Amino acid sequence: MRNSAKITTAVLAAGALTLGLSACGSDKGSDSASDTSGPLVVAASPTPHAEILNFVKDNLAKKAGLDLEVKEFTDYVTPNTATEDGSVDANYFQNQPYLDDFNKKNGTHIVPVVTVHLEPLGLYSHKVKSADALKSGATIAVPNDSVNEARALKLLAANGLITLKDGVGNDATPSDITANPKKLTFKELEAAQTPRSLDDVDAAVVNGNYAIEADLKPASDALVLESAKDNPYGNFLAVKKGDESDPRVKKLAGLLTSAEVKKFIEDKYAGSVIASF
Repeated sequence: MRNSAKITTAVLAAGALTLGLSACGSDKGSDSASDTSGPLVVAASPTPHAEILNFVKDNLAKKAGLDLEVKEFTDYVTPNTATEDGSVDANYFQNQPYLDDFNKKNGTHIVPVVTVHLEPLGLYSHKVKSADALKSGATIAVPNDSVNEARALKLLAANGLITLKDGVGNDATPSDITANPKKLTFKELEAAQTPRSLDDVDAAVVNGNYAIEADLKPASDALVLESAKDNPYGNFLAVKKGDESDPRVKKLAGLLTSAEVKKFIEDKYAGSVIASF
């Protein structure tokens, strides 16, 4: 039986002021770097991150002597801010380009510990069966955070739907499009909203975790899908800088890259999530 706490964005927003005011005096925040006797609290997106962590919790943690607590978050911001202020010990939901951008913009000090899996980004549609069938002027929903928007545009460019400026990399925005033969228009949405937009747009670029939550199967349903080869977007366990040597973190890192977890990922996600170890 799962013992995970679902935390909605609304509740988090309501509590944000309290967290901000109390972070300096919080017992968790003040001694998280030195007190490693309690449970390891890890923030995670519900799918697949929390599912993978709960597999570890239910099947591997006790034997390894790890007391693991999983907290589910539905957004891409709070897991990092909670890790920074010590409300949680670690998080598991993001990739390196996203973390680099987040640290730069928010002055946080989160660092990766071990890469676990890749969720290929895909283009989906309820209206057409192939990318070539998109009509002129079609509207494409894309994530509105800078890293995932750039990733979405690079996916479209790699499949010939648009052309981007040379060297634009992880900073690409629609203004960097140099050729758009189908005259596509772009609707920028919070990443979690992209699968919900599929009835309102012609197609949407959806992050792998949100695709799975929406009962989409990236390996079979995506019109186009990221290649796993040389992909920089692997998702990892992360902590606040200085906590990498926490023995609980090291123990979890080992379990997350175990043969048992690799088999769980392969069996449960059938190519929609790919182990990176």
